[in-house]
Amino acid sequence: MSLLELLAETRRFMVLPGNDFAWSTWDDVDEALAEFDGLVREVERGGRPRMLRVLFLATGPLQELALSSGWGEEYLGLADRFDELF
Repeated sequence: MSLLELLAETRRFMVLPGNDFAWSTWDDVDEALAEFDGLVREVERGGRPRMLRVLFLATGPLQELALSSGWGEEYLGLADRFDELF
């Protein structure tokens, strides 16, 4: 799996109906995707944006979103694969 494939899979979780953004740094899905998609575009251009690593940190915004939205186990798999690829 490539980094871009992993990011696409992560994005699919981010847009699930009923996600709870209360504990993340984002107010809602639109704000989350604006930041995330911008970072993905940097990766598509060959970059390695440091902020992407921050999103995947333990207690980072993606983990907070995942835990409060019911896909915490899936997030752990995504984070492990992210660490391998980034």
